[in-house]
Amino acid sequence: MVSRSYSNLLDLVSGDSLTVGRVGRRLPRVMTVAGIISDLDEENSNSVVSDAPSSVSQERVIVVGNQLPLRVHRSPDSSGWNFSWDEDSLLLQLKDGLGEDVEVVYIGCLREEIDSKDQDDVSQTLLETFKCVPTFLPPELFSRFYHGFCKQQLWPLFHYMLPLSPDLGGRFDRSLWQAYVSVNKIFADKVMEVINPEEDFVWVHDYHLMILPTFLRKRFNRVKLGFFLHSPFPSSEIYRTLPVRDELLRALLNSDLIGFHTFDYARHFLSCCTRMLGLSYQSKRGHVGIEYYGRTVSIKILPVGVHLRQLQSILDLPETEAKVAELLNQFKGRTVLLGVDDMDIFKGISLKLLAMEQFLVQHPEWGGKVVLVQIANPARGRGRDVQEVQTETYLTAKRINDTFGRPGYEPVVLIDSSLQLYERIAYYVVAECCLVTAVRDGMNLIPYEYVICRQGNERLDKLLQLDASEPKRSMLVVSEFIGCSPSLSGAIRVNPWNVDSVAEAMDTALAMSYNEKQLRHEKHYRYVSTHDVGYWANSFLQDLGRTCRDHGRRRCWGIGFGLGFRVIALDPNFRKLSVEHIVSAYKRTKNRAILLDYDGTMMPQTSINKKPTPEVISILNSLCRDPDNLVFLVSGKDKDTLSEWFSPCSKLALGAEHGFFMRQNQELEWETRVPVPDFDWKQIAEPVMQLYTETTDGSSIEAKESALVWHYQYADPDFGSCQAKELLDHLESVLSNEPVSVKSGQHFVEVKPQGVTKGLVAECLLSMMQEKTKLPDFVVCIGDDRSDDDMFEVINSARAGSALSPVAEVFACTVGQKPSKAKYYLEDTTEIVRMLQGLAMASDQMSLVSASQTLSIFYGN
Repeated sequence: MVSRSYSNLLDLVSGDSLTVGRVGRRLPRVMTVAGIISDLDEENSNSVVSDAPSSVSQERVIVVGNQLPLRVHRSPDSSGWNFSWDEDSLLLQLKDGLGEDVEVVYIGCLREEIDSKDQDDVSQTLLETFKCVPTFLPPELFSRFYHGFCKQQLWPLFHYMLPLSPDLGGRFDRSLWQAYVSVNKIFADKVMEVINPEEDFVWVHDYHLMILPTFLRKRFNRVKLGFFLHSPFPSSEIYRTLPVRDELLRALLNSDLIGFHTFDYARHFLSCCTRMLGLSYQSKRGHVGIEYYGRTVSIKILPVGVHLRQLQSILDLPETEAKVAELLNQFKGRTVLLGVDDMDIFKGISLKLLAMEQFLVQHPEWGGKVVLVQIANPARGRGRDVQEVQTETYLTAKRINDTFGRPGYEPVVLIDSSLQLYERIAYYVVAECCLVTAVRDGMNLIPYEYVICRQGNERLDKLLQLDASEPKRSMLVVSEFIGCSPSLSGAIRVNPWNVDSVAEAMDTALAMSYNEKQLRHEKHYRYVSTHDVGYWANSFLQDLGRTCRDHGRRRCWGIGFGLGFRVIALDPNFRKLSVEHIVSAYKRTKNRAILLDYDGTMMPQTSINKKPTPEVISILNSLCRDPDNLVFLVSGKDKDTLSEWFSPCSKLALGAEHGFFMRQNQELEWETRVPVPDFDWKQIAEPVMQLYTETTDGSSIEAKESALVWHYQYADPDFGSCQAKELLDHLESVLSNEPVSVKSGQHFVEVKPQGVTKGLVAECLLSMMQEKTKLPDFVVCIGDDRSDDDMFEVINSARAGSALSPVAEVFACTVGQKPSKAKYYLEDTTEIVRMLQGLAMASDQMSLVSASQTLSIFYGN
């Protein structure tokens, strides 16, 4: 499908209900027939071209969610459909934080199935009137996507339920996963219909669309893309059981910004990236980021808030006032405890009822005086587990009422029918305490809504016989396993599984002094009223803009197939080294400097046997035999090992221990360029490292002549990283007066003399050339990690000085496509060896030609 910019939407119609008939203008670009997408690789995985910018100047956000923020009803005469905004939808409410100058386009499904012959008309009308682009899914596909993979596998797993048996969430079903992939692909096609990729921001919501970022990034490499997860993210021990765990993680990492409600959820996600993908993350100026193929994927931690204006407007309704009066009369003389939960297995309704039963047993003085009103909203999922929760809830409530009830008094009032929002708000107003005791939940907004409603207004204060000038009061008992718990510091936090603890929290909440309740309410109200849904949306998009601001100056291209697709983002001048180009430059130059790293460059890091192969030895000897070449090889290995390994290469210059020891050839002794008076600091550093080695399983110490290195690549990633940071601080503290530097790298902490870097080797190489009165006109410098950037920096800076020939051709090359100070890259060690082999063959050919010419001259004379 060809994408084009989208810029001709009509003015937004707000709030009014609209009837869609069978006749209307067509929007042929909207897909009306969906199917299973079985081929994940149908598009060119190396697509790099984005559509040209359109003339749209207004900032625009494309909000993508599972459902559109619309209410859908068939018209009374069944001739069409009625549509209106769903004021309760979070996707609609977030517009409050975007400003009037920001255009919002919605993409999602409708709550009702639309007949295929009406879909074009509905699409056109929703686009023009509501700026909504509906995604029509066949019922069977939608069922396998939503009720299948989303609700049977992702949702339970993210709430810490393992599929240990078919009864507990069900086994992983590959066909359901395929349906999930297909629906995400269909959503991506819808985004492509309307996006202006150079200008628009795309904001994807929740676990239903976790792989959508991959499909969008595959089509538009520079798309400005944010994702927010509204559910918990489980610990790595839970998440790693998912068969498609890597695919989901890599898909999320194709976003620019990933949002979570709490630090715990973000920490679990980061831990999964570290343990399963081997990625590292760091915090810079307060922002946490993951380096992923040259892109920085930012992490946002901010809980969503309530729609303050909506709640306050409903509080002002006459219907709300009438309902409050009705409830005050119904519960006259009694204190109301309130629970509002969906009827599902994670909301802990039955545990709350058991706690109420325990409360009445332990505190009989409250009998007849306190009522628990439990509003049980219909479950969003379906299945046997929902039926079991409903049955248990009804039986428990009946038992409590039979045991502790009396004529005119039932301690538990169970409301299992859908309530209007104003009715629910009326219950908030009259409740002395709200109990939210879910065993696992994402961002539950019930406590926030309760706090706002308890603030009330003047008319409600009169009904409640409160002095408007006095501070309001409220009490919250919340589970420590819900997303809003960290932000409600004045609430009584409980473990919902501990029934006795919850019962005691009920008593504490009821017995607390008015003054204490007022102080807690004031604290909560101050936070909730300033961190509403608008604040959340505005903050997220500000961070998304910050993360994407350098998209235009980065060179991007895609690699990988299917859901393994990712984008490489690097400096515009960074490109693959052409073997033909470097060989051509090699042949036409006369003073050549060749500087090679060994570990990870000439030999793969994963290789167990690090000894050079006969092929490598042969290549090095060919290069060293050329009188126009000076070849220098540097390694982290000790000098004795290098002397043994490269004994066949008599003319090869070597740098051991990252340049601390150097030798120009086998006939000369090893020498040091950095004067070190002594190594007494080792007696301080080694015992410290030994302490951390003993307490960190999988770690080890490598003792070099000039350095000590603590390795932890085989330790637990999180614990090893934590220990490494602690060891770094410890060593910096105890060695602060020593002439050494302490640094950390990928799975190591190293202590070495100050000034020892691979840049020394580059300086030595150029110095050796100058001593021979030869200014290099050809330089190749190859490395694979950050320590080699010191070599690249010296070589690049030499171009501006007098160490190189004015016409020198410089090839600084790194292994792999990644951020580097090198200008070129080759994919792996195989390509490095192949390139060096090309240079060696060129030398051999030139030697043969030279020898032939010499013989011709000799015999000719």
